[in-house]
Amino acid sequence: MLAALAACSPLKLVDRVTPSDSYRLTAGVAYGPDPRQMLDIYQPLKPLPDHPVVVFFYGGTWNSGSRQQYRFVGEALASQGIVAVVADYRLYPQVRYPAFLKDNAAAVAWAYRHIGEYGGNPQRFFLMGHSSGAYNAAMLALDPRWLAAEGLTPAILHGWIGLAGPYDFLPIENPEAKPVFFAPHEPPDSQPINHLSASAPPALLIAANSDSLVNPQRNTHQLAGRLRALGVPVQDFYYDRINHVTLVGSLAKPLRWLAPVLPDVVAFVGAGLPASSSRP
Repeated sequence: MLAALAACSPLKLVDRVTPSDSYRLTAGVAYGPDPRQMLDIYQPLKPLPDHPVVVFFYGGTWNSGSRQQYRFVGEALASQGIVAVVADYRLYPQVRYPAFLKDNAAAVAWAYRHIGEYGGNPQRFFLMGHSSGAYNAAMLALDPRWLAAEGLTPAILHGWIGLAGPYDFLPIENPEAKPVFFAPHEPPDSQPINHLSASAPPALLIAANSDSLVNPQRNTHQLAGRLRALGVPVQDFYYDRINHVTLVGSLAKPLRWLAPVLPDVVAFVGAGLPASSSRP
């Protein structure tokens, strides 16, 4: 399985081995007029009155990805009693920064206002993302401009979860990301690290020590430290047996032995407002 994940279509392989009998899917819900402004909702099979909600944004350097490729994330969360929302958003070259953040905010606003119809509790509402999707989640949680455009504030969030996220990456080195942020004229306000405050929602930050794409020390470790210094509840975990890709891959049922990412997420979501902690 690990060897196959290193091949050209790891997401297709993970999708093939993802169970389809552990959730109820409502697919292709529009939250805006563009074909990319759609989301999928994964409901737990056992109905409860108080399901927490996680809106997930996938990675792909803001130029690739689709919600259908992340059924394994929806399945993982729904199988643990969480209503999961996996949202598409417009990508480069159709849009550049900050248009995709406006899409993210619109998806969150739709979910917040409608998720009760799908068994979710908007009072237990979380954002989550991997890689560039973790950046998106961070920006919505830390920079109030984006949710404000939808008549909301980050105060609606019970917390947010970043998996291998880039939070401080100027000047941009990745050639695929450069045009997204107008390099070499990248706006400083595009960086999550520049939007920290004591009122920020609690955070769960997870990274791979061997991540060669997004430096875990500069990004996850630095962000956790600065948030913690402001008194924001933060948990930051770092694992040795995973890399940038297998970190999110470990949410898939056959790969959960790689790292306890899913239990970490479930504990954070279930705990509500967690106490500050870190794992060596």
